[in-house]
Amino acid sequence: MLLKYLSFLTLLKCCYAYKILYVSAVPSKSHGILTAGYVRHLLEAGHEVTNVSPFPVNNPSRNLRNIDISEIRKFIDMSVIDVDVIMNKKVDIQDQIASISITENLWKDTVKLDVMQKLMNDPREKFDVIVAEWLYSDLVSGLASVFNCPLIWASTMDPHSLVLSLIHENLNPAYTIHHTSVDYSFTFLDRIYQLMSTSRVWYYKWINANKESEVFKQLYGSIVAKKGRVLPPYDDVRYNASLMLGNSHVITGDSIALPQNYKHIGGYHIKDTVEPLPQNLKEIFDNSSNGVIYFSLGSNLKSSSLPESIKRDLVQMFSEFKETVIWKFEKSIPDLPQNVHIIPWIPQQSVLSHPKCKLFITHGGLLSKLEALHAGKPIIGIPFFADQYINVNRAVAKGFAKRINFGKNIPRELRIAIKEMLENYSYQNRAKELSKIFHDRILPPGKELVYWIEHVIRTNGAPHLRSIALNVSWYQKLYLDLLLVIILILTLLFVICKYIFTLIRIRLRSKRKIQ
Repeated sequence: MLLKYLSFLTLLKCCYAYKILYVSAVPSKSHGILTAGYVRHLLEAGHEVTNVSPFPVNNPSRNLRNIDISEIRKFIDMSVIDVDVIMNKKVDIQDQIASISITENLWKDTVKLDVMQKLMNDPREKFDVIVAEWLYSDLVSGLASVFNCPLIWASTMDPHSLVLSLIHENLNPAYTIHHTSVDYSFTFLDRIYQLMSTSRVWYYKWINANKESEVFKQLYGSIVAKKGRVLPPYDDVRYNASLMLGNSHVITGDSIALPQNYKHIGGYHIKDTVEPLPQNLKEIFDNSSNGVIYFSLGSNLKSSSLPESIKRDLVQMFSEFKETVIWKFEKSIPDLPQNVHIIPWIPQQSVLSHPKCKLFITHGGLLSKLEALHAGKPIIGIPFFADQYINVNRAVAKGFAKRINFGKNIPRELRIAIKEMLENYSYQNRAKELSKIFHDRILPPGKELVYWIEHVIRTNGAPHLRSIALNVSWYQKLYLDLLLVIILILTLLFVICKYIFTLIRIRLRSKRKIQ
């Protein structure tokens, strides 16, 4: 009887299982962590997941199929994400236009891979929905036309104009900071800069629109034709997403108006259960009577590539504190002080969750910021590129962080910042306060992620959630048509009045001549 009951439950679960295609073509470890989060939650909900990613997910589930596209790493130069390159400004990593060009070329190379061509051309491949990670390129949206199913955008950052314009409209630069801005200010000059920066990007996208549309046709046109359908126009496809799931939370970003089909799921990559520390870290924490300071530059930047003089000065500076310092560092350093520990790999969530962890020194990546908020730990941010500046700046504005600019004087500046944050309990108290807000949700982010994906499938693309702003032309949003009508009316009135005054003047002259 029990066996029959279990079989019935298994069959019932299978009846509600959907086939989901998740796509991420970004060869960065942090994006691989986000990919793993999506896959984990969808598998736990009983769905079949096809994971297209440079980072195959290690999961024994029969419902998971990995399509390994790690080959794309040869098409992109990740060496630009290097401390020396950033420190000496050899490349402008903050240039959004360059990022758009790089990611578009990356996706074109991805589509040409044999594994992708096999997937797209196979007539047996059917999916209920596609979840596609967005990073500067909209071309991945074409997969929705290939498989003729709804599209959900997965955004890896706090909401910004480039992503929101795909489901709603641009944000007003007068009160929103662009996600690659180095500063966080709304002064007169800063607002002018925000307007110019935003306009520059949109002008670039406007003048390249036809070229991008042609690339879209080249990538997907023949594949869709083989399946007996006609490829829709590019704009009809990329602006037709059902939903956008953002790796964000109002606490990490700014409180701005969002469309109904944007959903905050920031923190979904964080596991519900804190994994125990490995033995080497457990011993360090057990022996740290004065607490722990944790220092990490993330998964892309390497501490080992710091200039030797800065590494030496940092070690000397850390030795001056009574707290234990754990530094995520790829190579060994000889003659370390007793309170400084160099470890090449660290389970960050477990370290931050430990009650003895007092302070987190980070590069300012959004995942690290989310994990710090989850654990209620204050941070010192040392941003290097991309959205790290705005992530740290927002944390500073919210009162649980300090920002240090990377440079030759960083050991001295970091010493001052550490001392202030350890002695001033307002940072720790604010971090705990914001952590409570971060946890106070209707649903955990992982469950909300699953719910909204299922909702899109159950409602045939969730058209009821889509913003009406997409149906209104830009000139109508600015009331330029009304302005034109007003100008025409005023012009007509001016002409009529001028004509009347002219007639009056002529008659008056005629009367004077008669007299």
